[in-house]
Amino acid sequence: MKLFYRKYGNGPPLIILHGLYGSSDNWVTIAKSLSDSFTVYLPDQRNHGQSPHSQLHDYVSMRDDLYELVNDLGLKKFFLAGHSMGGKTAIAFALKWPEILNGLLIADISPFTSIKLRDSVYSQHYTILNAIISLDPGKISNRSEAEKFLTQSIPSEKERGLILKNLQRNSDNTFTWKLNASSLLKNLGKIMEGIEYQTDFNQQITGFPVIFLRGTDSDYIPKEDFRDILNVFPAADIIDVEGAGHWIQVDRPDEVVKYIRRLLQ
Repeated sequence: MKLFYRKYGNGPPLIILHGLYGSSDNWVTIAKSLSDSFTVYLPDQRNHGQSPHSQLHDYVSMRDDLYELVNDLGLKKFFLAGHSMGGKTAIAFALKWPEILNGLLIADISPFTSIKLRDSVYSQHYTILNAIISLDPGKISNRSEAEKFLTQSIPSEKERGLILKNLQRNSDNTFTWKLNASSLLKNLGKIMEGIEYQTDFNQQITGFPVIFLRGTDSDYIPKEDFRDILNVFPAADIIDVEGAGHWIQVDRPDEVVKYIRRLLQ
């Protein structure tokens, strides 16, 4: 699949992958901050932003989409960062093609998903996606009406703000969703999947720096996963980011920039 992407700056290539409900738009400020040190590419993953929609949405397909983009850009080696769903895509890519990575940063997601966390997160996203599907954009005249509707199911103002970035105003003043919520709901179980250690993590990934950023106000990288993460990425740094929840790049953008820059060192 040919992904839409944005490009900023000059220097060694860096690709940043957004998470669920996100898009390249969410990372523009960080990309501009890094543009003095990197050539930053911000793709929209499938079923998000301006990239094509598909009934298929899993980490193999998103990993392969990224590989196609890398080939189209002619990149021989590059740095890779990903948040949440984008972090899992980045991990899947690192397992398949570690030889073409210069460095890897994973923002607030573990490769492994405990049953307890998976069920909790699944329920949360099931509610969000059904709320998006229930909102007919053809029946609203402004974003305030959309936010009022979503407030019933999504009490978090931060989550609503992220989701409303996917509401696009057309030239005739009508609205449409850029997000393919029906496909994401259909594939929600696959999005929630962790990577099975026994079947996929059959080798240690070394040869480039690896950083896991962990929001101290988030439970997406539980401490009990540290040992298995280090078994796969022996040289990884697992770093707590104080005062950050799951959306680290929103809560502490300067910290994200700092640690991406560290990959160059």
